[in-house]
Amino acid sequence: MTIHFQREIENLKKMILRLSAIVEESVRQAVTSIEERDRNLAEEVIRKDAEIDRREMEVEEECLKILALYQPVAVDLRYVVAVLKINNDLERIGDLAVNIAERTVFLAGRAEVGIPFAFGEICHRALDMVRDSLDALMNLDSAKARGVLASDDEVDAINREMYGRIAAAVRSNPDKIETLMSYQSATRSLERIADAATNIAEDVIYMIEGAIVRHGGALRG
Repeated sequence: MTIHFQREIENLKKMILRLSAIVEESVRQAVTSIEERDRNLAEEVIRKDAEIDRREMEVEEECLKILALYQPVAVDLRYVVAVLKINNDLERIGDLAVNIAERTVFLAGRAEVGIPFAFGEICHRALDMVRDSLDALMNLDSAKARGVLASDDEVDAINREMYGRIAAAVRSNPDKIETLMSYQSATRSLERIADAATNIAEDVIYMIEGAIVRHGGALRG
């Protein structure tokens, strides 16, 4: 490939890593906002969503331009295709962070209630998965990416346990249903963030190894 192509690839790497950093910060802020019921921090997450959307579109346009102009093959093609998919998951994670921030805005105006479940655990497990998947992307580290895959089942198990505890709390405290269901909504968003982080990790493995590991399989691309 020409030197122009290599410059385009380097620019694409910078773009996706910058978007990754912004999305990771949004998740961190969203998690902190709901744990601390910090409305101002939640509103910052909501405002940041427009920038994430803009950057996501710019990355997609860059990928499509590279595919059209240079028609890459082999490793280069894998890289561009993986970035396209990761880009989509990053935008989705940004949207889910906004969902959590919106729950914070609602909760900040309500009386505090004793939470009968370890909400912080799923917050930090999901955040760790996002961090690790993006570290794997930045450092092209397939071992770290596989560690993210191993964490997904743990988050799913925590989510199921919390769902049962929230349902029981609603039955015992029907007057607190709106507050409890807000935590349930945030929990669901966190579980989906973990799923999207898993998708990113799978695409990092594909990018590095050419192996498709979705659905528990391992196919060579």
